[in-house]
Amino acid sequence: MAQSVPRTPTQSAAQYSQQAEKLSLATSNDDPSETSSRSTAVEAKFITPLDPVIVLADGNRLPAVPPAEAAKLNELKNDIEGYNHSTRRLSSQSTESRIAADDAVPGCTAHSESKWLDESSLKEPSARLAAAVVPSRTHPLFPPLPLYGPPSVLRNLQCRALRFSSCILSLAFLGVIVLGSAFTSIPLMFQHIGLRLTFRNPDARRPFHQEEVRRKSARRQAEREWTRQRKRRRSQSEEGSKELGQLKDDFRPTEGGPDRLMCDVGYYARRVGLDVEEFKVQTEDGFIITLWHVFNPTEYVPCSADARGHKSPNVFIDEEWKAHSYQRKQYTDGSRRYPVLLVHGLLQSAGAYCTNDDDSLAFYLCKAGYDVWLGNNRCGFEPKHTTLDYYDPRMWAWNIRQMGVMDLPALISRVLLETDFEKLGLICHSQGTTQTFVALAKEQRPDLGNKISVFCALAPAVYAGPLIGKMYFKFMRVISPAMFRIFFGIHAFIPFMMTMHRLLPGTLYGAMGYRVFSFLFNWTDARWERDLRDRMFQFAPVYVSAESMRWWLGRECFARHKCILATREEGKAEDAEDEEAEQQREEMEEAAGRGGQEEKERMAWYNDQAPPFALWIAGSDDLVDGRRLLRRFQRGREPYVRLVHAKVIEEYEHLDVLWAMDSIEKVGREVRDVIWKTASEEARKICRIPRGFEEEGMDLVVVK
Repeated sequence: MAQSVPRTPTQSAAQYSQQAEKLSLATSNDDPSETSSRSTAVEAKFITPLDPVIVLADGNRLPAVPPAEAAKLNELKNDIEGYNHSTRRLSSQSTESRIAADDAVPGCTAHSESKWLDESSLKEPSARLAAAVVPSRTHPLFPPLPLYGPPSVLRNLQCRALRFSSCILSLAFLGVIVLGSAFTSIPLMFQHIGLRLTFRNPDARRPFHQEEVRRKSARRQAEREWTRQRKRRRSQSEEGSKELGQLKDDFRPTEGGPDRLMCDVGYYARRVGLDVEEFKVQTEDGFIITLWHVFNPTEYVPCSADARGHKSPNVFIDEEWKAHSYQRKQYTDGSRRYPVLLVHGLLQSAGAYCTNDDDSLAFYLCKAGYDVWLGNNRCGFEPKHTTLDYYDPRMWAWNIRQMGVMDLPALISRVLLETDFEKLGLICHSQGTTQTFVALAKEQRPDLGNKISVFCALAPAVYAGPLIGKMYFKFMRVISPAMFRIFFGIHAFIPFMMTMHRLLPGTLYGAMGYRVFSFLFNWTDARWERDLRDRMFQFAPVYVSAESMRWWLGRECFARHKCILATREEGKAEDAEDEEAEQQREEMEEAAGRGGQEEKERMAWYNDQAPPFALWIAGSDDLVDGRRLLRRFQRGREPYVRLVHAKVIEEYEHLDVLWAMDSIEKVGREVRDVIWKTASEEARKICRIPRGFEEEGMDLVVVK
């Protein structure tokens, strides 16, 4: 093999300048001012070997670029600085050839240790990452993101053309979905009319009909009482509080009256005697995301607006941990609240945890005695970045892996910093579980598991359910990546949905939202409190990137492989193994001995840093297959995973784990107990015992 010719310092400097401009915020030709020099790319920081971000001269950052491009920038920088090249380097050519090799063999396994950068060196903060290569068995599931580069005349024209085409075509696609949901509702409408004409109540068939009637009556009475008391300029009576379903009169509502259907978590918190303060968090690639803190206003004073602003993009910095947090000063040992972070699902915000009054999981856990934080992923309701604007395609070049390896650590780091704890309980629903399962994988950010005392996965989205085969999802899988971008653009995914969210009245938008999402994801409101249904859809949808939806539904990733961390070929091998008789499987494992164990460890997704897992699976969920994930754990394919709780709720659909009228009984109370029982002894000594917790109420069971 011919060896590469060493570059002269002059050649390295010229090539570095070209590569830096290629990855900068703006070109010097477009903006020769001092601002341009501050926005020039300086080096690449590898968050993981597959996730480099670009550091600018002013300290700000740009989102992920292809690893080969980032490695080339660092290599040239090291050339200029006289770095010793006895360390292996990653050139663009070697990276492309390795990626091509991995793509040619779906389901490729990890290469031998000699081919990869020493894993321990990646953990050193000062480690040189120019030599980082792509060490991922799961790489076929995470193809490289596009590289757009700084603005230029040609790029701007291309972006405008794609915005124009996607505006028309995505609206046509949305129109088909809306019409489809309308047509499928016609039989239900006639059935409803028929029951009314025969003097029968169609709602009487709902499983919680009598409870719905009781709650609706109590809510209306409480609303009238609130209005009367407000006119008299007096606080709400104790009787009114009980009618609202308060656990204790410590939680006196400060908002009341008829529901105004607002997209405001604080408003619904105040209706149940709580409140919310908003924090801004900066991710390691420069996105500004929103973190909501739910608190009891009778015992906690919110911190200042400046203190709630975003801080450094660095996470888990030891120096910051030495100082006591603002919140720590408000509680004494023995009365502190153990922190829990809740992360939402696809097209939702964390407000999904706050729509059911006292039966909302977030409010229930707060009143039980936990310190509740609600994490929102990048863009959300307000796309914001330290350097990029809405129309820059680099603002939208991300998918589920960036949400896992950057958004989730940023949220966890900020919660631990504010609460002065070493670990927290993590609760996720649907896509929130996906980004967590991805982030904790041994080839992504496994050290994140050291910050989590337990991971509670509600309707875990790891394996695809039968819904992925529906016609409109197949359409997205059939079209090529280039055609996908023509249909849905390279910016936000169908942003017109957000326009409708802003303009339509809450009642109309809630009704349309339910019909459309019910048609798309095949769920019903049978177990929800229908009087609150319009409220539930005020917190969805949010801005997501077209690249993110392409990861879910395009031809290359999840829709093809039907799993987030295993290729289609590996999935078929698992299915074949699961078809074997249990006795035969046990005999094979016994005969395999240590060799079989080593094979399991090699093919496992997680290492010994994984936190305890707890699963709540919706048995009637067509969107994802939670049973298959449970089977993976039970069959010993993850030898390092400690599964402390697993429950299949047969009658539940995908959103019932959040919104069913009995979700607190079947999910919330168990989540409360699991978090407390998995917390460390040191944490339990300084924290209050959760209200309603019974020491012998539920044992943790390690599912073998």
